Amino acid sequence: MTSKFKGIGVALVTPFSNDGQVDYDALDKLVQLNIKNEIDYLVVLGTTAETSTLTTVEKKKVIQTVIESNQNRVPLVLGLGGNNTTELIEQMKTPEVLQFDAILSVSPYYNKPTQDGIYAHYKALSSASPVPIILYNVPGRTGSNVLPQTVLRLARDCKNIIGIKEASGDVVQGMRILREKPTDFLVISGDDMTALPLILAGGSGVISVIGQGIPSVFSKLIHAGLSGDLATANQLQHLCMPIIDLIFQEGNPTGIKSLLSQLGIGTPTVRLPLVTASESLSMRIASSLESIMTVKV
Repeated sequence: MTSKFKGIGVALVTPFSNDGQVDYDALDKLVQLNIKNEIDYLVVLGTTAETSTLTTVEKKKVIQTVIESNQNRVPLVLGLGGNNTTELIEQMKTPEVLQFDAILSVSPYYNKPTQDGIYAHYKALSSASPVPIILYNVPGRTGSNVLPQTVLRLARDCKNIIGIKEASGDVVQGMRILREKPTDFLVISGDDMTALPLILAGGSGVISVIGQGIPSVFSKLIHAGLSGDLATANQLQHLCMPIIDLIFQEGNPTGIKSLLSQLGIGTPTVRLPLVTASESLSMRIASSLESIMTVKV
């Protein structure tokens, strides 16, 4: 099971038309681009998908679109997280969940539970989930950090919690989990810039934002790191660093949507309270993208 999620996954955006409606044709195009360029699995309705701004009807159609576009070619992960444990358990009972290979569940945000509270939250989800769970630690968004000892406790106590997307950006924190984790437990980077260092420390790969915009280059980077081809991995890391910096300068998914629009996939449109990338940033992203596309890798 865990081998499905080694390598590179991408957290898909939800493309919008200029009037803010979901562009399902663009979503299909995005899925095709990524599978063609050796992305190993797809994450649907994560943070990058602006899921909190989508209606229930839109979410269902996004799921349907990705499943039909994928045609069982790569594993699919469903973003399903929040700060109401009871509501999440009810959502796990919906038929859509069974169409996915795993759930990616972000640590509770805003209410800032203690480590014992985080443990109890995930323990309850584990008992209810019909599919494996990947923890998601992103302190910059949730306001709390899932500490290594809590991750390890969950990894040992809950057999269907199979890994963590570690997006603290702290490679040392990831290394502490790697040092003591059960053998099959996955430590997946959730930070594009530090994905390679975590992989070289023993991590299993990345769930990426930039990967969906430059899938050929970034998949080569991640696969090179996993195979021990350090010369190639480092070359590609240095190539990708400037554009990784740029896409997060005005928030996510503002930057990656600007990049994708320049590839002819959707528009730069995001839903409030996010706003589209500034003209200055869009121009810098375009220039950086052009530099990457002209390099033979």
